[in-house]
Amino acid sequence: MNKKNIIILGSTGSIGRSSLEVIRNHLDKYNIAYLTTNKNVDFILEQSQEFNPKGIVITDGETYEYVKKHRSVNVPLYSAEDLIEIIKGEDLDIVIAAMVGFSGLKPTIDAIKSGKKIALANKETLVVAGHIMTKLARERNSEIIPIDSEHSAILQCLLGEKKEFIKKIILTASGGPFLHRDVQEFDSITVEEALKHPNWQMGDKITIDSATMMNKGLEVIEAHWLFGLEREKIDVLIHPQSIIHSMVEFVDGSIKAQLSLPDMKLPIQYALSYPERFPVNYHIMDFIKCSILTFHEPDLEKFRCLSLAFKSLELGGSYPVVLNASNEVAVEKFLSGEIKFSLIPFIIEEALSKFGSEKEPELEEIFDLDRKVRKYFQTQVKV
Repeated sequence: MNKKNIIILGSTGSIGRSSLEVIRNHLDKYNIAYLTTNKNVDFILEQSQEFNPKGIVITDGETYEYVKKHRSVNVPLYSAEDLIEIIKGEDLDIVIAAMVGFSGLKPTIDAIKSGKKIALANKETLVVAGHIMTKLARERNSEIIPIDSEHSAILQCLLGEKKEFIKKIILTASGGPFLHRDVQEFDSITVEEALKHPNWQMGDKITIDSATMMNKGLEVIEAHWLFGLEREKIDVLIHPQSIIHSMVEFVDGSIKAQLSLPDMKLPIQYALSYPERFPVNYHIMDFIKCSILTFHEPDLEKFRCLSLAFKSLELGGSYPVVLNASNEVAVEKFLSGEIKFSLIPFIIEEALSKFGSEKEPELEEIFDLDRKVRKYFQTQVKV
């Protein structure tokens, strides 16, 4: 078996680090060709020492120039401008799209245009440009395999099934750290509290999204594009134990569910090996220890971000672009202490009222709209 050459877009983030753990256990099957980071220089240099890639990419311009002049690098160093040519290279087989947020859109589009297999962790790219990405993937014969545990679960449940037999898919959600917190207390939530997810170890942005349940809302929109299902066939169910990662209900009443411990290494490995499965010595389920599984309907009044995501999907057009941009701004403002946790959905709602359109945007229009939304909120006063 020839080794598959991989580039990890965002190798220093939580998904990137977990991906390297998976690859470390399968060095007979995979080879790290390139690693990328935005600014985390020390970490990517450590990674390059271990995996000896063909090169590393630093996408932040100032950081790239600094490293080029002042740091000793043991492999070729590339900038964001070089990334397109690297991704287009015939020596690459798999692109792990693990960059955070909107920043991952352009390199992921470039990878699809090049016909690469995409292991997709960056859900925001499908949220803002699903209509473009899925069309391109069909035209360029590019596979998009989800890394999100929920979408990986749906993919596994749908293998061998016909689309017309699907009644609905059910995305499960842990409910985050504030599942049992009274909404009247959301004003007092601190950054430290919001970053303490009960089940998953993730980066700051996705952890805050999980706390507001916007992460689940983004996953609803992602599922729409990945599986070609309308809003009416996508449900969300709170499952605090995070053992059932998602389910599919069929027209005859049968339900398939994918179960495993909450560990991102499993869906990452499945995305890389798909449609095969490789043996591992972790992810071992003990049903005696996991004997209690509970479920709740999500409270859309309490977690308004999830409600706004449903609304954006129903409206279509450019509304998901606005949803994503305003959410990224709101999360940044909360993490920096500029706004209270409770104001995150209000910023998103204001953006949707000012910028949304029912027209499906072209790629350049997506970038332009994203810039406009961010610029508008940069001028808002601190609250």
